[in-house]
Amino acid sequence: MYYSNGNYEAFARPKKPEGMDSKNAYIIGTGLAALTAACYLVRDAQLPGSHIHVFEKDAVPGGACDGANIPGVGYVMRGGREMDNHFEVMWDMFRSIPSIETEGVSVLDEYYWLNKEDPNFSLCRSTKARGVDAGTNGKFNLSDKASMEIMQLFFTPNEELYGKKISDYFDDEVFNSNFWMYWRTHSALEMKLYIRRYIHHIGGLPDFSALRFTRYNQYESMILPMIKYLEGFGVQFHYNAKVENVDFKIGGGMGPVRSHTGTGQDTILKKQAESGVFVRNPYSSPTKKMATRIDLTEADGTARSIDLGENDLVFITNGGCVENSTMGSQTEAAAWAPEIKPGGGWDMWRRIAKQDPSFGHPDVFCGDPEHSKWMSATVTTLDMEIPPYIQKICKRDPFTGHVVTGGIVTVEDSNWLMSWTLNRQQQFRDQPKDQLCVWVYGLFPDKPGNYVKKPMQECTGEEICEEWLYHMGVPTDKIKELATNHANTVPVMMPYIDAFFMPRSAGDRPDVVPDGAVNFAFLGQFAETPRDTIFTTEYSMRTGMEAVYTLCDVDRGVPEVWGSVYDVRNLLNATVMLRDGKPITDMKLNPIEKTVLKQILKKLDSTDIPMLLKEYGVI
Repeated sequence: MYYSNGNYEAFARPKKPEGMDSKNAYIIGTGLAALTAACYLVRDAQLPGSHIHVFEKDAVPGGACDGANIPGVGYVMRGGREMDNHFEVMWDMFRSIPSIETEGVSVLDEYYWLNKEDPNFSLCRSTKARGVDAGTNGKFNLSDKASMEIMQLFFTPNEELYGKKISDYFDDEVFNSNFWMYWRTHSALEMKLYIRRYIHHIGGLPDFSALRFTRYNQYESMILPMIKYLEGFGVQFHYNAKVENVDFKIGGGMGPVRSHTGTGQDTILKKQAESGVFVRNPYSSPTKKMATRIDLTEADGTARSIDLGENDLVFITNGGCVENSTMGSQTEAAAWAPEIKPGGGWDMWRRIAKQDPSFGHPDVFCGDPEHSKWMSATVTTLDMEIPPYIQKICKRDPFTGHVVTGGIVTVEDSNWLMSWTLNRQQQFRDQPKDQLCVWVYGLFPDKPGNYVKKPMQECTGEEICEEWLYHMGVPTDKIKELATNHANTVPVMMPYIDAFFMPRSAGDRPDVVPDGAVNFAFLGQFAETPRDTIFTTEYSMRTGMEAVYTLCDVDRGVPEVWGSVYDVRNLLNATVMLRDGKPITDMKLNPIEKTVLKQILKKLDSTDIPMLLKEYGVI
């Protein structure tokens, strides 16, 4: 596997790799990463679909990308997905996935047309004092000191950030700014990686104009088209099948060294390690590692094993952000059930990790659910009583089928740190035209609410709706009636939803294809791939593409992560945008600093540099 950029590789079709007809693939999970691996096996590795077996512990595919109308409960979405125009792998794949709505059109086509015709942006980014626009006005509200703290983090080497919390680098200068409200995380490392990865979108963050969304919920807009595409090739799906372990043989010589004309994955990653760009997994070794057996429990409860040889490829989704999720209802709270049990991604990863140090450290991510949890809820409005309050805040008619809130609306003075959003309605194809589906979440579910004086995690759906209506500015004498009779709310507790943001170090996540691996790869948010950032659709899909291209030796480049951080124009623009458009010459400098800056600019006068600095508002 090797990385590439530009349209020469992007538009090319690879030849069929040798020996594919004699191979079989076993994929564990049906999240975006797993389905992407299956799609690349079919499209680019050209493995016969009947040779691909996908095991899913649940009754439906999709992993965290869900969305369903559950009989007796109502509409439920555990989360939502925001996309970026430079999700290179995502669009490489979706250009080949047919739309399930329009014949002759790809998922990329319909997504592109939609976001061109109906561009996303927010008209109210946050509220306070019960529904009053907080007046962020598209500003980050960062002081000079706060800007310098962010700049210092940006330039800090990754290895110095391992295991560190964001509070080790930021203080109240940042924490009291709009920037922190827009973009908060536990991990100093993840904050740095996010700033670098999306530096080209800094200016579009305050009003969400940088983001794009699908027409419907992610299950119907992304997962279903991929499933139908794969089924069309004869891919075998096994639902309610719980994989409990993958057994490995470690040793017996050296594993394969994968290199493609000197620019293969091993070569690239080793060069990056030598130059300090990307720290290699410190637990890696070239020792031969081969998956030899899959242990699983079938849908009927039967335990069986699948013996594996070198031609049997295994793709493992290790961990899972929605593992142990529990669902409440309008009248019941969601249970707290973080206990990890056999058949789930965390327990399986624990068993795998015991077999070799390079297979990662799952307990770094799943060992403290109190700090990785948060809650979401889906509120379905049942008539026209609640929508006027929504429209007052988002400043748009929510029934047009176009952008509504344009991203989350954060309630600044919420004890739960509540946010809520309405994407284009209807969010479900079968959703009645007079109903709206609102996604609500709280980052502090163990704190008492402002109106409902109990923690969010103890609240029924109805009580969560009451707290939301209170912050929407609904008169208190109407709240109970509206929450009870004019909405249906389904709460979901997710103990591990923030697991990938827990402070971590090099080697805590296994490489997509570990050194020495013969016939297996890791997929998803808890596999390590350089330069990309977790909690995105692109990250999951990238691991799927890299896994297939590496194990099958597909002779085509994997598009590298968009290089905006290496583009001086983006760096200059981000510097100014973080300061809300103010040039650096407006910074409060002491006399000596002012003199130095003036002398530097004077020396640059005879070059093109001042023109560039002026073009981007730096001076």
